[in-house]
Amino acid sequence: MRFRVILLVVATSSLVLVSFLVPLALVLRNFTADRAVSAATSQAQHLAPLVATLPTSTLQSVVDQQNAENTGSPVTVFLPDGQEIGQPAPRSAAVGQAAGGRSLTAVGPAGAEILVAVQGLPGGNGNAVIRTFVPSSVLRQGVARAWLLLGGLGLGLLALSVVVADQLARSLVRPISDLARAADLLATGDLTARATVAGPPEVRRAGTGLNRLAARIGDLLARERETVADLSHRLRTPLTALRIDAESLRDPGEMAQLSADVEAVERTVSEIIREARRPTVGGAGATCDAAAVIAERAAFWLPLAEDQDRSMMAEAPRGPVLVHVSGDDLAACADILLENVFSHTPEGSAFGVRLSRRAGGGAWLVVADDGPGFPDADPTQRGLSSGGSTGLGLDIARRIAEASGGTLTIGRSASGGGAVTVGLGPPARPADGRRHPRRGGQWAERGRRGGAPGEWADDGTRGACWGARGPTGDAGAGAGRLSAGFPS
Repeated sequence: MRFRVILLVVATSSLVLVSFLVPLALVLRNFTADRAVSAATSQAQHLAPLVATLPTSTLQSVVDQQNAENTGSPVTVFLPDGQEIGQPAPRSAAVGQAAGGRSLTAVGPAGAEILVAVQGLPGGNGNAVIRTFVPSSVLRQGVARAWLLLGGLGLGLLALSVVVADQLARSLVRPISDLARAADLLATGDLTARATVAGPPEVRRAGTGLNRLAARIGDLLARERETVADLSHRLRTPLTALRIDAESLRDPGEMAQLSADVEAVERTVSEIIREARRPTVGGAGATCDAAAVIAERAAFWLPLAEDQDRSMMAEAPRGPVLVHVSGDDLAACADILLENVFSHTPEGSAFGVRLSRRAGGGAWLVVADDGPGFPDADPTQRGLSSGGSTGLGLDIARRIAEASGGTLTIGRSASGGGAVTVGLGPPARPADGRRHPRRGGQWAERGRRGGAPGEWADDGTRGACWGARGPTGDAGAGAGRLSAGFPS
């Protein structure tokens, strides 16, 4: 904007200067030529009485003296008898016209001829002609210097206009830049950022509006955080009662399992309270090993798959897979996708989980099943659900994926069931390059619980079929069918 303002002022100033200086330069040139012609005409008219009265010898001396004093405009006198006095000059057609008794000025490429007819000569046998020649150099004498002065004046005025335009542009652009900087800070999550109210009235009004908007957003977010924290805190009382009921169970195994589930819920509620009370900040440093997190969540859901006679296939690359998302968020995303499989597909339906590396960094997480698939409506829309749930799960998973710099897409598996592909962005900082062989082996080790682990594929991944055997007794049948539906 600053450059455009300066350019506009320069263009306007240039037009004004050109419209003023060009006519002035032409006037100066014409004025100089008219002054030289006027001086030569005056000189010729001064000689006219002498030509009519003086004898030829005396007139010769006067003309020679005048030519010696004024070498720039030589004088020639043409007498009626053909004699020439003074500077030799050709008898042009204009001289012949002047000999007829009419004074005139003839302008040619070499200069201007001022011809004055002298009548009343002794004897009355014709008219004499006084010729004063003004060369072009005299006609334009001083014009080039005057034009240079005008050009310098024009450049000086143009430079002054640039300086004034720059100061004007600064006064306009500076408050707008501060306004844009405050808007960028607000976009990154810094709700304490405020714009400096300065500049023209329109800019001041925009800055005031942005500051009021930022304050309003901060109030709304603070109220929302407090509301969520209060709701989450109210869950502690029923969780405490549930823990007491769990501790009253006689079966130690069931008591331990239920107590562990209650503790997991309590940790989730505590994390919700902490997140709700924490100010909104950027998550540039959130990084986790997706392979370890997905392995942990797959092992968590494996017993339920065994209870429902589901064939479960899991596949992941060797070594750690770093992604730009926290471990808790990735675990929540995986739980949402796997819970959808158990909630919206019939028991015995096979499903699979595949984790692979993205070409530009990050990872692809795909969860596919043999169920009926998703409805035509977009299931990621918040609050939209056709299965009796809240309709928030996939929306939460989508927001987790987008916060990491990735995407979430819904499709169909090769068997016609549902398939959810989550793209996870690469970590914000370069990885340190260290390897964690223990975590890389978790997949294959756990795979032996439900069936023989698969072989390493050409892309460096290793698949394993987990879960109870299906109706045909072949645990790997459903897994192989699902793996063909995974996008690479």
